[in-house]
Amino acid sequence: MTVNPDVLPAHRFDEARLADWLSTNLPGFAGPLTVSEFKGGQSNPTYRLTTPGASYVLRRKPPGTLLPSAHAVDREYRIMTALAGTGVPVPRTYLLCEDESIVGTMFYVMDFLDGRIFFDPRLPEVEDAAERGAMFDAMNGVIAALHTVDYKAVGLGDFGREGGYVARQIGRWSKQYKASETETIEAMERLMAWLPDHLPESDETTLVHGDYRLDNLVFHPTEPRVIGVLDWEIATLGNPLADFAYHVMAWRVSPAEFRGLRDVDIAALGIPDEASYVAAYAQRTGRDALPDWEFYIAYNLFRMAAILQGIMGRVRDGTAANPEAQRMGALVRPLAALAWAQAEKIG
Repeated sequence: MTVNPDVLPAHRFDEARLADWLSTNLPGFAGPLTVSEFKGGQSNPTYRLTTPGASYVLRRKPPGTLLPSAHAVDREYRIMTALAGTGVPVPRTYLLCEDESIVGTMFYVMDFLDGRIFFDPRLPEVEDAAERGAMFDAMNGVIAALHTVDYKAVGLGDFGREGGYVARQIGRWSKQYKASETETIEAMERLMAWLPDHLPESDETTLVHGDYRLDNLVFHPTEPRVIGVLDWEIATLGNPLADFAYHVMAWRVSPAEFRGLRDVDIAALGIPDEASYVAAYAQRTGRDALPDWEFYIAYNLFRMAAILQGIMGRVRDGTAANPEAQRMGALVRPLAALAWAQAEKIG
């Protein structure tokens, strides 16, 4: 097998075998095929497949021993396929391959979207304040569209459990936090006791993305609109306000803490304030208000702290691959403090 320098050694596979399989199974596919791996934090290795006439994306489970429910590329494929034709922009999906002999693990193939991906919510790459505002409005419109999809009508009625989402998430992240704990953080201990005792009474169910944030969106190359939502690995049926609050958490944290907007002069940048952004979502989803909003913010700050503690646990165990892992793990304590301060305000 030819060594491809554009693919990490652990993620290489027999590209000629893949090309043969695509020639047989993907209508219109015509080689020669060039493969390059997208660099970044994807937990599922992701590749660009280039031919003289088209570009595709292949996303696969990573090699090695995995937890049974982890890296669910088949679920990603299923939800993106189901959302085609709804108000949620997703790449066109082509194939799901469960035959592990082709590239070594299950994979799917989708369209390559030629657009822009941003990481900093201040959008320093965008020069015009009005365009920034339009981009935020586009983000708002897409998540509102997701939460108003009739999930049963698009064949996703069994995509998760109805009800109890936030309670299950609190339990899950509490266990994962304790499993990766590297020091006692009093704020986290308090939150793990406080959150289950203050669950909101309302418990609606919609499709949720689970990680809806700026860098999981592809914007049109020149226009302020979203052309694709990516990374559906933890999508399920869940609570839409919890999902939306995770997205809006950016307004509550600083750029230094976690790509946030707190203490930023957002008006000068053309970015809406939190109240305006929440009101736009409420209007789009037919709500008068978002009940228990401050609880959902506290919950998501806790969830993010628990996620980052998992990264710190991997630093402790010597298994953290991300060079930024130590810095990210150091954010657990300040995020936990923010979450507990939020909980104290609620009472």
